[in-house]
Amino acid sequence: MTLKSRAIAFAFCTGAVAFILALLATARSGIESGDFGHSLIIAIVCGVMCWASAERAIAGYAEAVDDSIERLARAADGDLSTPTPSRVATVLPDLATSLDGLLSQVRTNFDRVHSLAMFDPVTQLPNRTHFRREAAELLDALAPADLAALFFIDLDKFKSVNDNFGHAQGDQLLVKVADRLRAVSESGERLGFCQPPLIARLAGDEFTMLVPRLGCAEEAERIGDALLDALSEPYELLGIEVDVGASIGVALRPDQGQSLHELMRAADIAMYHAKANGRARVQLFTPSLAARMADHLRLETELRQAIESEQLAFFFQPQMCVATGAVIGAEAVLRWRHPALGLLTPDRFLPHAEKSGLIHEIGYWAVEEIAAALGRWERLGLTTRIAVNVSARQMGRPDFFAQVRHALLHHRASADLLELEINESIAMRCDESAIAGLKRLREQGATVAIDDFGSGYSNLSRLQDMPIDRVKIAGTLIADLATSEQTRAVVQSVIALVHGLGFGVAAEGVESSAQRTILEVAGCDYLQGAAIAAAMTETDFHAWIGERSSGLRRA
Repeated sequence: MTLKSRAIAFAFCTGAVAFILALLATARSGIESGDFGHSLIIAIVCGVMCWASAERAIAGYAEAVDDSIERLARAADGDLSTPTPSRVATVLPDLATSLDGLLSQVRTNFDRVHSLAMFDPVTQLPNRTHFRREAAELLDALAPADLAALFFIDLDKFKSVNDNFGHAQGDQLLVKVADRLRAVSESGERLGFCQPPLIARLAGDEFTMLVPRLGCAEEAERIGDALLDALSEPYELLGIEVDVGASIGVALRPDQGQSLHELMRAADIAMYHAKANGRARVQLFTPSLAARMADHLRLETELRQAIESEQLAFFFQPQMCVATGAVIGAEAVLRWRHPALGLLTPDRFLPHAEKSGLIHEIGYWAVEEIAAALGRWERLGLTTRIAVNVSARQMGRPDFFAQVRHALLHHRASADLLELEINESIAMRCDESAIAGLKRLREQGATVAIDDFGSGYSNLSRLQDMPIDRVKIAGTLIADLATSEQTRAVVQSVIALVHGLGFGVAAEGVESSAQRTILEVAGCDYLQGAAIAAAMTETDFHAWIGERSSGLRRA
């Protein structure tokens, strides 16, 4: 029932009771006809008075309810801060208290949701969504010729902090980085900010700063240097000073574009160039960087097509045993038969494969190709070992050794003629699971070699404990062997050291007969390089080794 219907019912009931009471009160010896008239008048007066009183109360409640409805309507339109009208608090205090509590809670929840949606929870800086919105508005407000700068900032060693200190300390580092960025933005007078810059954390260890209304391009360089200086100072984590550093890319408006999308793309390209050229530096975007990036993207696309269209192939460079003169193996070296550029060596395309992630596809393809070649060579009766280089990414994959064993089984090839070559620096860093995988494969007959020995820093005790058979001296040492007495002394010492550890010694990059003679005299066990034979296709290798075997038999 409504309040009005309740008031009408109450008035009728009051009138009826008054009528009965009045009738009983006026009746002396019996009820006469006149008594009905008097009682009815009294009943009407009482009913009207009750109605009037109830109507007045209803009107007060109704006005309070109307005010409450109006307040809720304003809240629906976004007004969550205006207090509940006083008339509601007077007439309906419980309702007023409930409304105020409800709107306060809604306001708190809204602020929390807004904060989560627009601000980074770790650094309290604007997040990517907030930055894009605010930055677009700032750029739209500029005149076409106004100068602005966008700084794209990426920390250089953040992953090592997470790995060594844990993610909680990594978050603390991000907070310290944000504080330093704020400090730079607040030094407006020194750096000449016309208006406060907009700072944001985009994701992970990536930050950005938009500085609108610069006076000249030199100001952008000065701001970049200030950012680099601030972020290059050591950070204290758990009482330890940690150097992190940052690579910063800079894009200028209007030179690199008017829109935020254009500026972010240019600044991102510049930042990656800074990271690729030594890190801890500021790099302004230039058109040559864009052209270089376009070349990289084209090369990545072509490399993906090369994998699918079988343009990649292995060439084989013979390895000779010094003691017997026999060819005991061949290193499988990767080549790309590029349709336009010709035959490309790995240094021309593998770095791009590493950056793009295509190295995993190449790695899977390489394992299958080597296993297939081993199967073919065994069926031909060849006992020549195939050595193949294993990258850090392959060693880091938990399924790598299982894939090698599966490929050997699939192509009906034994592990006896397989040799895995691991770079010296990788050997010093590989974990226990990788060492266990090498041991198991070695137990099945494969051999293991350390490649590029002498190009890095080796822990000899670790080297002695690793499951290896031979060590290959780095080609950079062999290059000066014939002309540098110091290099000859170093190489001779390395050979003696490796022999002392109980391993065989191989030398790669032997390009001249003089280098070959020196290595033979120094006691090197195996030689590889142009002085023996250049890398060749599988067919040519089989023909070459056949001719060599025939020549040795005739001799």
